[in-house]
Amino acid sequence: MWIVILLVFFAGFWLVLRHHDPPAAAAGKSARGGFGAVTIASATAKKGDIGNYLDSIGTVTPVYTSSITSQVNGIIVGVHYREGQAVKKGDPLIDINPDPYRATLVQAQGTLERDQNILAQARMDLERYKDAWARKAIPKQTLDDQEKIVLQDEGTVRLDQGLVQYDQVQLDFCHITSPIDGRVGLRLVDPGNVVQSTAAQSNSNSTLVVVTQIQPITVIFTIAEDNLSEVQERLRANTKLTVDAYDRASTKKIASGTFLTLDNQIDTTTGTVKARASFVNKDASLFPNEFVNVKLLVNTIPNATIIPSAAIQHNGKTAFVYVIQNDTAHMKVIQTGVSDGGNTQVTGINPGDEVATSSFDKLQDNSKVSISKTPLPTSGSDTP
Repeated sequence: MWIVILLVFFAGFWLVLRHHDPPAAAAGKSARGGFGAVTIASATAKKGDIGNYLDSIGTVTPVYTSSITSQVNGIIVGVHYREGQAVKKGDPLIDINPDPYRATLVQAQGTLERDQNILAQARMDLERYKDAWARKAIPKQTLDDQEKIVLQDEGTVRLDQGLVQYDQVQLDFCHITSPIDGRVGLRLVDPGNVVQSTAAQSNSNSTLVVVTQIQPITVIFTIAEDNLSEVQERLRANTKLTVDAYDRASTKKIASGTFLTLDNQIDTTTGTVKARASFVNKDASLFPNEFVNVKLLVNTIPNATIIPSAAIQHNGKTAFVYVIQNDTAHMKVIQTGVSDGGNTQVTGINPGDEVATSSFDKLQDNSKVSISKTPLPTSGSDTP
């Protein structure tokens, strides 16, 4: 009985397999690859130019930042700027009560005029004494004394002139203007506030207004000492290097500028050297102290073979790709070069070769493949 039951069971199982085999076999075939083909996405190797970029992180740094403080003591009588206003060099910012300093200046000017007249009188007497000495009417000592009196009066006049100039400078300090073109920050003082000069301040909280230059603006970033030689080589050739600033996620380019200069020493703690790039910043897209990702274009490699970086797989230190020929994937070892924008320069394959960009977990050398007409997700996993 058991033998009969087993025979019936195997007969039914065989019929079921035979019934489902043709659909399964048909599903395993494809128009290009035949039975068991791996469905992949592919890309074609192209010939073109690719940039050799150095990636770094940087900080937007204004060329000039002026923290303006008071040089005189007094009461603020006018604030002439709006918060965030763009100002030009020489535009009025703050006025301090000038009356005490104007009075002091008038007093110094009066003293100067008096001493100038005393000097003029002493010079007239000197001329008379010279005539009298020529006629032997006075002793030589009288003439010598008068000459020294003239010199003393000349010194007094110079002292008075210095006091007038000093008082004029103090009066000018009451009218504070912008020293640079830039943008002012938030208002720190109001009319009626009493301010003291920087010399009289015992604390550091004496800033009246901050003006920051926005256009142009610079970015300070670092370059590894291993890449320093190639950058210096380009600078010695007077090459104008391009620098691009990207946002924090490195997905959106904010602005393009030019390389300015390198620092004069390497930081031994990090093995990097600081560099500065300049940006016109017409649209004010770069903001002071902003964090940016920096890409420095060192040179451009012409007529390179370029493939998507997603097509490259690694086995230890060996890089390889799957080249598609006659619906078959052939593993080829390559040498990689510079990368830019998701593409990589390679040698070992030719422009026009079709390479796989997905399904690497299923691919092997000489695997049959089927090229998908719809985009497939690329795979970045390395083959062991």
